[in-house]
Amino acid sequence: MVEEVIVLGHKISRNEIEVDKAKIKVISKIPPPTSVKGVWSFLGHAGFYRHFIKDLSKVVNPLCKLLEKDSMFNFNDDCMRAFELLKLKLKTTPIITAPNWSLPFELICDASDVAVGAMYQQDFPSGLLC
Repeated sequence: MVEEVIVLGHKISRNEIEVDKAKIKVISKIPPPTSVKGVWSFLGHAGFYRHFIKDLSKVVNPLCKLLEKDSMFNFNDDCMRAFELLKLKLKTTPIITAPNWSLPFELICDASDVAVGAMYQQDFPSGLLC
């Protein structure tokens, strides 16, 4: 068997789940956006992880204001704080959580004329992923 594997930017081993150091380096080096296109790009990447970052809409609000129609691009201190906080959350928020073996699992199946898929799912107590 494999001793460890990288999935969605996280290193998973028998004992732990941790953020992949390569992901941390890449996110740490992202410079603040200098244009609307740069804000769209950064928020698009962060949006991929939106389910795992608590209150994402509140965190990115100053950045979203830069995307409003007919607004001037003014990357102020609020935008910088939101940008740095979001980078921190992307580097530290666990995207994958180890299963809780004391809770039940649910087998989810889906089939069509073309393919069959299945996965185990486990519901977590409210707020665990944030």
